[in-house]
Amino acid sequence: MTRAVIAYGANLGDREATIDAAAHELAETDGVELVGVSPVYESAAIKLDGVDHDAPGYLNGVLLVETTLQPHALLDVLQRIEHAHGRVREERWGDRTLDLDLIAYGDLELHDERLELPHPRAWQRAFVLAPWHDVEPEASLPGRGPIAALLAEASDEVRRR
Repeated sequence: MTRAVIAYGANLGDREATIDAAAHELAETDGVELVGVSPVYESAAIKLDGVDHDAPGYLNGVLLVETTLQPHALLDVLQRIEHAHGRVREERWGDRTLDLDLIAYGDLELHDERLELPHPRAWQRAFVLAPWHDVEPEASLPGRGPIAALLAEASDEVRRR
């Protein structure tokens, strides 16, 4: 079993119901055991040009899983769950019903055409680091260091619900 960190976000539709359903679907997936669920945070939408205060805000959090799935197979599961909840990929960093990002997969560092591990911007995002810190305060992001130190340096603002 490998520990994986999955960040979720939603800013369209019934955000709470979508996140809850997605967590249950992930937990019911063969080869995946849900071992941690963070508190929910709220954050402003971040677009390619920066913070968009006119866009609906996000609900964010982190799910910790133990899995026998390989990273790409886990990514396939996450994308299937996103699609089942109406995720449309038209605009990069656009508004979405559900976003499930594979943040870390054990200590693996990987970069290919489909997946980069650890997630390339996780170390900068309080909306990932704060909920992760809540469920795994001693964790480290491979190649970047302790998440507590990274969280102290993150510039985006989040608020715990």
